Amino acid sequence: MRLFGKPGKGAKTPDGERIYAIGDIHGAADALDRLLEKIDGDAGGFDGARLVFLGDYVDRGPDSKGVIDRLISLRKELPETVFLKGNHEAVMLDFLSDPERALEWLEWGGDQTLRSYGIAGALTKSGDALSTALADALPNAHRNFLSDLSLMHRAGDYLFVHAGLRPGIAVEDQDEEDLLWIRKPFHETPANKRPDVTVVHGHHPTKKPVDAGWRIGVDTGACWSGVLTAVCLTGDKRKFVSSA
Repeated sequence: MRLFGKPGKGAKTPDGERIYAIGDIHGAADALDRLLEKIDGDAGGFDGARLVFLGDYVDRGPDSKGVIDRLISLRKELPETVFLKGNHEAVMLDFLSDPERALEWLEWGGDQTLRSYGIAGALTKSGDALSTALADALPNAHRNFLSDLSLMHRAGDYLFVHAGLRPGIAVEDQDEEDLLWIRKPFHETPANKRPDVTVVHGHHPTKKPVDAGWRIGVDTGACWSGVLTAVCLTGDKRKFVSSA
């Protein structure tokens, strides 16, 4: 990866490719359905576009199970769709394998995810009991979906990732923890340490989507605001599409 000389607002998608990158859903199944309907209309049918989901499908919102069901169905309809891992999926998987080490998941919205799978009493049961209950309630298709998520996707001059990149580190040398968790060091990357791609990410909720040229943030806090956002990238053009 070259540093400096980033494409910024001159970034382009591959020839003929139209991409919709969708921000953090967090159990907001209704907002997801509304946004997909908007994208379908904007693209003139899904066949004319590739969808890239930026992670954080579960937690906080009321229907994480419904979101995963919808995404699995969408993958069958559109096998070229890209699904990235978010930090919330990572911690959910950690909770399944080692609940005592990942108990913080319950405080980050995991209790809502458990309820969506029919598991109540998160505050009164042990981590082991809740992890076992979740393992029993989680369909194999859901576990496989969560386990198969990618960390990043590149298309033309764009790199799609959940959280961001560690400044000054080549893309291929990035640590998974940074790809899923980084915030301020990435957002404040000095110009001489920015990558030679425009980074499209979620993870950091803002009232409106952010287009900083060299990075585009599309997490608009759907679980709180009801507004789920995507950025549409076509050639060197970019625009935002919202569920609102």
